[in-house]
Amino acid sequence: MTETFRHSGEYPQQQSSAPVHHGGTRGAFPPPPTYAPEAPHGPAPRRRRAKGPVALLAAVAIAAAAVGGGTAYAVQTLTDPGSTAPATSAAAVPTSKKGTVSGVAEAVGPSIVEISATSAQGKSTGSGVITKSDGEVITNNHVISGATSIKVRTNDGKTYDAEIVGTDSKKDLALIQLKDASGLKPATLGDSDDVEVGDEVVAIGSPEGLTGTVTSGIVSALDRDVTVSTGEGQEQPQSPQGGWPFEFGGQEFNGDTGSSKTTYKALQTDASLNPGNSGGALIDMNGAVVGINSAMYSPSSSAQGGGDSASGSVGLGFAIPINTVKDDLGTLRSGSKA
Repeated sequence: MTETFRHSGEYPQQQSSAPVHHGGTRGAFPPPPTYAPEAPHGPAPRRRRAKGPVALLAAVAIAAAAVGGGTAYAVQTLTDPGSTAPATSAAAVPTSKKGTVSGVAEAVGPSIVEISATSAQGKSTGSGVITKSDGEVITNNHVISGATSIKVRTNDGKTYDAEIVGTDSKKDLALIQLKDASGLKPATLGDSDDVEVGDEVVAIGSPEGLTGTVTSGIVSALDRDVTVSTGEGQEQPQSPQGGWPFEFGGQEFNGDTGSSKTTYKALQTDASLNPGNSGGALIDMNGAVVGINSAMYSPSSSAQGGGDSASGSVGLGFAIPINTVKDDLGTLRSGSKA
């Protein structure tokens, strides 16, 4: 670009020098331009005039490079009116790592917590997503349902006591509040309506108590009907042999779902999910949470049977769309215990 403008700027100088070279016949050529007496200094004004389009195009090029380089997401997050949390979290994805699993993990990892719940049935481990800097956390209802004690460990290793704010068993969602917490990093909640089959996603959670575990995959399907139990006290502690019982495609997985059930539409993903991922985040490559991981197929405890060697993730997981979560936040914050 710069070289092209430099060459084009030389052509007028060659043309204007021709009449001077053949200046013996005045009538054969048009009168010299008014700036001819300043010819020795003529190139400078021309270069200044040439800088106008060069500067303009350079500015456009810089803007285009910024968009192409991935920094346009900062504008999007700052102007997103639908975000229920500060939009600065997505901007934390390093520009050099934009669109990479490592970049998403670095940006969103601090917004994911491990939840340890104690109930009459025993102890279970799940995950949660920070939605406010003062310690508000969204998770699955089945992670904390019936809990008499809840402890939460953040990404930096700090542990907090937590209390239940609101629950919605029909959507398998719950909101908890960490005690005496401040300065935490809330996640950016995205738009699950924009999710398409084949989109790359990252899952972060605490499977088997392994805090901050990162896996990746794609969105395998949309609007899958997942059925879970709504009964208080019916849940079983999560274990390496199986996670939260659920039904899909007319079959039961991970145990008996009981008689009181509810069905919701879920995102299906092949990102590796294991017991303990429940309540964690399913994240797009811009660093925005698009779903709350809620169920995974564990063949060793399904109706189809299977040995211990078959336990763990087989690439069949489900997440509650984040738009469902955002629609429910007001109810949960009001203290509803449905």
